[in-house]
Amino acid sequence: MTFRFYFLLLALGAATPTTLLAQTAPRELNSLPTVPDSARRQPRQQPQLSQQPQLSAPPSQPVQPATAPVQASPIPSENSRFAVGLKNGTVYRAYDVETKQPIFGRSYLLLDDQRRVDLSEISFYEDETGHYVRTTLPKSSRETTLRRDRVGRLSLYSQTSTQYAGNGYSPFGYGRYGGYGGYGGYGGPVYRTVKTEYFSKDNGPIQDLTVRNLSIATADNPGSAALLMQARKYQTFTTLSYVAAAGVVAAGLFSTLAPSQSGSGISPLIYAGIPLAIVPIVLGSKQQQNIKQAISLYNRGAGTE
Repeated sequence: MTFRFYFLLLALGAATPTTLLAQTAPRELNSLPTVPDSARRQPRQQPQLSQQPQLSAPPSQPVQPATAPVQASPIPSENSRFAVGLKNGTVYRAYDVETKQPIFGRSYLLLDDQRRVDLSEISFYEDETGHYVRTTLPKSSRETTLRRDRVGRLSLYSQTSTQYAGNGYSPFGYGRYGGYGGYGGYGGPVYRTVKTEYFSKDNGPIQDLTVRNLSIATADNPGSAALLMQARKYQTFTTLSYVAAAGVVAAGLFSTLAPSQSGSGISPLIYAGIPLAIVPIVLGSKQQQNIKQAISLYNRGAGTE
C-alpha cells in the first residue's frame, strides 16, 4: 500500500509541471496583442505615405499660372486702334500706321515702326486721317488709294491731289486760281487742290460721282430720284450760265480792245458778264446740296413709297 501511495505521488509530481505549463501557455497567448508593435507602427507610417499625394499638389499649382496669361492675352484697345487688311484675308492691328512714299521704290505702310507692308498687298487700312481702300478707278487698270468719306448702301470715296496750274499770267496782274502778279506780268507758280469724288453701291465697283450714275443707282428710290432730277436741272442751268457769261465777257473784251472812233473805254458788257458768272456758283451749290440729300435719303431707306 505504501508503494502505491508513493507511486501516485510521483505521478502527480510529474503531471504538475505540464499543468502549470498548460496554465501559463494561455497567459502567453493573451499577451500577443501587445506583440504587434509593427502593426502599431504601420499606421504611424501610413500617414507619412498619405502625405505624398500632398507633395504632388505643388506641381498642379504651376498649371494655374500657365492659364493666367491666356486670360490676360487680349491686347488693350489703345494698342490696336487701327486695322490693316491684306488681300489674302489677314488683318493686322497696330497703334501707329504711316504711309511711306520713297522716291525710289514702292510705296508701303509702316506699322508701329516695325512691320513693313507693300501697298500692292493691302485691301484697306486705317490711320489717324481716316479709312482708306485700295481699288481700281473706272476706265483704269491701275490700283489707287481712295479715302472712304461715308458708309452705307451708297458709300462715298474721294481722292485729293495737288496739281500745278501754271505761272498765273494775267493782264490784270492776278494769276489764275488766286495767284498774284504784277500788272500784265507773271505771278509765281500756282497750285490747286483737286478733290475727285466716287461712290459704290452695296460695296460694288467704284463709279464716278455724277448725277447720271447716281440716277441709275437710285432708280429704286423715288425720293432720291426726284432730288437728282432737280440736281440735273441745276446742272443744265449752270452750264448755260457759264456759256452766257463767257460769251458776254468775250464780247465786252472784243469791243473794248477793238479800235473805235468814240475813244477807248471798258465795254459795259464786261460788267454785265459779272452777274452771269456768279449765277453758276449759286446753282452749283444747290446742285451739290440736292445730291447729298439724295444720297442720305437712299442710305436711310426713306422715300421708297
